Amino acid sequence: MNERSSYYLTTPIYYVNDIPHIGHAYTTIAADAMCRYKRMRGYDVFFLTGTDEHGQKIQQSAAAKGLTPRELADRTVVNFQELWKALDISNDDFIRTTEERHHRTVQAIFKKLMDQGDIYKGKYEGWYCVPCETYVPESAMGEDRTCPDCKRPLQMMEEESYFFKASKYTGMLLDYYRKNLKGVMPKSRYNEIVSFLEGGVRDQSISRTTLKWGIPVPGDDAHVVYVWFDALINYVTACGYLDDRVKFEKFWPEARHLVGKDIIRFHCVIWPIMLLALGVAPPVSVFAHGWWTVEGEKMSKSRGNVVDPFDMAARYGTDPFRYFLLREVPFGLDGDFSEAALVGRINSDLANDLGNLLNRTLQMVDNFFGGTLPPVEKAGPLEEEIARLADETLAEVDARMEDFAFDEALKAIWAFVSRGNKYIDETMPWTLAREEKGAELGVVLNTLYDVLRLSAMLLAPFMPGTAARMWDQLGLSGAPADMRYEDVKWGGREPGVKVRKGKVLFPRIDLAEWRKAREAESKAPAPAKEQPAIEHEPTVGIDAFRAIELRVAQIVEVGEIKKSKKLYRLTVDLGYERRTIVSGIKEFFTPEELLNKRIIVVVNLQPATLCGVESNGMLLAAGDGTHTALSLLTPDRDIPLGSRVS
Repeated sequence: MNERSSYYLTTPIYYVNDIPHIGHAYTTIAADAMCRYKRMRGYDVFFLTGTDEHGQKIQQSAAAKGLTPRELADRTVVNFQELWKALDISNDDFIRTTEERHHRTVQAIFKKLMDQGDIYKGKYEGWYCVPCETYVPESAMGEDRTCPDCKRPLQMMEEESYFFKASKYTGMLLDYYRKNLKGVMPKSRYNEIVSFLEGGVRDQSISRTTLKWGIPVPGDDAHVVYVWFDALINYVTACGYLDDRVKFEKFWPEARHLVGKDIIRFHCVIWPIMLLALGVAPPVSVFAHGWWTVEGEKMSKSRGNVVDPFDMAARYGTDPFRYFLLREVPFGLDGDFSEAALVGRINSDLANDLGNLLNRTLQMVDNFFGGTLPPVEKAGPLEEEIARLADETLAEVDARMEDFAFDEALKAIWAFVSRGNKYIDETMPWTLAREEKGAELGVVLNTLYDVLRLSAMLLAPFMPGTAARMWDQLGLSGAPADMRYEDVKWGGREPGVKVRKGKVLFPRIDLAEWRKAREAESKAPAPAKEQPAIEHEPTVGIDAFRAIELRVAQIVEVGEIKKSKKLYRLTVDLGYERRTIVSGIKEFFTPEELLNKRIIVVVNLQPATLCGVESNGMLLAAGDGTHTALSLLTPDRDIPLGSRVS
């Protein structure tokens, strides 16, 4: 490896309308661990994170709060910036899409693609998800015309739009991936993307006229650049595409992205096609990791089970939280967050294994040699075996990190730590001291010291604060993060090191007391919460409302749809005709509860086919927003079937 090889790694830019949660923390901690590791391997690293601050959700949320979109973004971006400090994130740059450098880059790229004929103007009509800010093809819709990602209802929209000729470059991207088998990671995601590309990619709508909070299309202020097209360009903005070509040429050839699996198609299809159109190579790889559930349930604000990373870091410590997220689940798979599991890791891995090894070793150096490490004596077969394991551990960690297998790298480190604890039991230093075998005792303590020195260095990318505390207690100068792997040789140090025994690294958590405290918290009355602002749909005129034809109907037949767990096939009587309506209310009502019920139906809705059944209409219902309660809208007296609702 060249001494100053380049390495460029990014997180997604996080939407400022969100509150930072475990998913944001997970991606960013993983990226931080990788970048810290690469720096210790001698790479010149550029680590980018930031925030996505344009789009319809920001515009609507700001209006609901009586703020401008920029005022809202300026307030909420601080949440992410402060969280990265709390989690000890070592990013080199933090980009906001509202920055002037980004506006210039987006407009320059848009104009270049337009000038070369890869962007054209047309009309777009389709089902649109406002929260996700994306059009959803009918083939990808959820039940009852819902977004496949956020499950919210879609809206039919038609607008003039600029289109990007993505179809033109699909074959080129397929060729790239077939030659670069790690272009998408893990392998299951690679297969997903290649299969998707083989089905063809349509030209992409990349502008909007229905909102103003975005970057204007160059030469056409009636349009703003679509938020995803704008957001993806951040990766080259920060890398100097427009302003610093030396930096760009240095880092872009080594660009890699970490993302959640929900945004993989934007990053592995649309983004690399944009780059190919610009004459720029796609990223070396995009790694899509899984999602976290909490105690077996999907995270939800309404359930109140969203994990607050600020709270976890404050309650258990930044490094234990970092360690748990990277150790608990193979990177790429879904994981389940449990505070009990986190406490278990703290007590077993951190307190029993690592902390105990450091404490016992330094205590023995203090007791038997007055705190000064004795001269190094000739090692025996057992010590040579541990020295070989040290070399094997370095190689194993290096191999696992190349594949973003953080959990496997940590397993290898912990196997080495465990070998150190076993070595104490094998050699029984206290017996050697009692028998006055000073030379043998010196060999044992020097071996243990080197196990700890190497462990501190190996842990520095994952648990930087802990590694620094170990380094200090070992009496070493500088910091482990400043070391290079190749510089740390087994036993290669001056004799006479003075250790500095300090506080216990990880005090054990009393499980009985912990459970009692958690139970007390769960029983305590929740503090009064400010009612969230209601986000209304755009206002409509009376003519638009009158165009929706609502009539009284009666459910006369309820049927199952074998392919679906949520849908019923309902036959409704409108007095003048009977219709079939497919509705996703199965989890809320039994057939007996629905049969003969009078309801309100939208009768002039465009027909849709769901699970192979054509639905002609929609019944009206109200929910509490938690997906746990639903009430059908019904007339409060005996109104003739077919009566118009107005």
